[in-house]
Amino acid sequence: YGQINTDTIQSSTTGTAPVFKDGSGNQIGTLCRAWVSFAGSTGAVSAGFNVSSVTRNGTGDYYINYTNAMPDAKYSVQLCRPITTTSVNLAIYYSNLTTTSVRAVSVENSSYNDPTTMSVAIFR
Repeated sequence: YGQINTDTIQSSTTGTAPVFKDGSGNQIGTLCRAWVSFAGSTGAVSAGFNVSSVTRNGTGDYYINYTNAMPDAKYSVQLCRPITTTSVNLAIYYSNLTTTSVRAVSVENSSYNDPTTMSVAIFR
């Protein structure tokens, strides 16, 4: 085994991320399949990868839409948003996992809330 210095790693299959394996050939990880940072009040994307758009359904309720579909709906979703000085009870959660999107919700003090920014990362 050795070291590889390269600027690009490309999967041999379209729409499939490269897989990392240990010396025995066992899969030990993959890359982030999609990520996005967006404005809570509008859903406007500030930066991202493999996200075609964010649909704002209403206050604190968003759909993250993928550019390239996931192979199935068995993936991990990480959500993050800043807290405010008035945050007493803060909850962010996801639901409705499909191959083409996921719903992300932000609740603060028992009410749907638009954070200044929200970040979502998808791993599979």
